[in-house]
Amino acid sequence: MDPTIARVRDLLHQASSIAALTGAGISAESGIPTFRGPGGVWRTYRAENLATPEAFANDPKLVWEWYNFRRGIIAGVKPNAGHRALAELEQRKENFSLITQNVDGLHDRAGSRNLLKIHGDIWTLRCTVCARERSATATPLPELPPHCACGGMERPGVVWFGEGLPGQIWIDAQRAAQHAQMLLVIGTSAVVYPAAGLAALAKRSGAAVVEINIAETPVSAQADYSLRGPAAEILPQLVP
Repeated sequence: MDPTIARVRDLLHQASSIAALTGAGISAESGIPTFRGPGGVWRTYRAENLATPEAFANDPKLVWEWYNFRRGIIAGVKPNAGHRALAELEQRKENFSLITQNVDGLHDRAGSRNLLKIHGDIWTLRCTVCARERSATATPLPELPPHCACGGMERPGVVWFGEGLPGQIWIDAQRAAQHAQMLLVIGTSAVVYPAAGLAALAKRSGAAVVEINIAETPVSAQADYSLRGPAAEILPQLVP
């Protein structure tokens, strides 16, 4: 075993409080595309132009067609060994928080329960009139746009560009990072704020910061340990 991985595994075992921050990289390992590549179904649209309140107000059906497409892709993939290792870590550690930027629900399907979804959940629908939320996992959705029981149009329960993070969830995420003895930063580009600031927050609070990523990121310079490689390969070695 790589000596750095062995060292991090020992520290992980010793830590009484652990937090993990996951980004798109761990989901990409399950086969979820970014939907932005050349030749894609949505190649003429940028995510930044569809995932906004303004886009939804202008053309809710178009936005929902995009999310319906995404939901269909996500439904066809499975959690990978990295997702499962984090769920296992939660079972072993009483004080464990999983903060995720991902909206795909793969952590849920892997068995994680103490989840802080700072960017929302693509499987949640929120009424634009009464604000009621409901879970809807059907793919495709039978009606676009979908409607609430009150008659109001529903939107995806995700955080769009230009919107703030869910207040209490973000407070809980910051608290988890501050109180953790170790923070795992997994598969995130570390360029989307405020989530990208959690590593610095944990570091200032005295936590050991461990980055797991296939490439160097802005977090690398402040990480105590940087483990290069896919999360699905590294995490199972840390949580054997």
